[in-house]
Amino acid sequence: MARVLVPLPDRDFDVTEVSVPWKLLTEAGHEVVFATEKGKKPAADPRLLEGVLFGQLGAEEEAKTFYRELEGAPPFARPIPWGDIDPDAYAAMLLPGGHAPGMRQYLEGETLFDRVATFAKSGKPLAAICHGVIVLARAKDPATGKSVLATRRTTCLPKYMEKAAWMLTGWKLGSYYRTYPEYVEDEVKRALDDAEKQFERGPRVLTKKGTRDDDTAAFVVEDGSYVSARWPGDAYLFAKKVIARLG
Repeated sequence: MARVLVPLPDRDFDVTEVSVPWKLLTEAGHEVVFATEKGKKPAADPRLLEGVLFGQLGAEEEAKTFYRELEGAPPFARPIPWGDIDPDAYAAMLLPGGHAPGMRQYLEGETLFDRVATFAKSGKPLAAICHGVIVLARAKDPATGKSVLATRRTTCLPKYMEKAAWMLTGWKLGSYYRTYPEYVEDEVKRALDDAEKQFERGPRVLTKKGTRDDDTAAFVVEDGSYVSARWPGDAYLFAKKVIARLG
């Protein structure tokens, strides 16, 4: 059994990108430890549970079922503070995403960046999906001053996906799908030494998603011990790749 650390904001993280990896990791016999800024029990983006627009665009029913199970799990109810993270105590770190305003706490957490940068140097499995890749883009290697992603191959939430979601819902929800004025893809590419060679957007999709039993529509990038994915539709394959690295 391995211990896997999953840092989170207090609220607004993506339902699928947390609940699916948690479910698959625990089914595989691993221990998942959660961490929030002050050790407060977190909560997912409620719109993804209820339906973003006219009951649509939310999480799939299976992911919501996993999340309701997760809410009753003791490690989720009692997360550790970011400041108490000991990178040596974990076999892997997994950074989920989410786009709603509460995510900024996590995407701008200097204490978290420090712990992530230390963990990234360990060579142990490190995984990020969607906006979670921004945490890696912003975490700096103290030896070089560069992002810990600088030399890595990676993917993240593609610009076309983020833009499409915003254009579809902006008339009703404003900037709900635009966490920052800059697109996720653009910030991540700026953190890379050679974005043209290192960034992988993946096949163009807008609705097809991977499932527990079918990875056809899913996409991840693997670069040694590092695994990255684009959006909730990749969550099952993403989790499987992390589990494979844990043996």
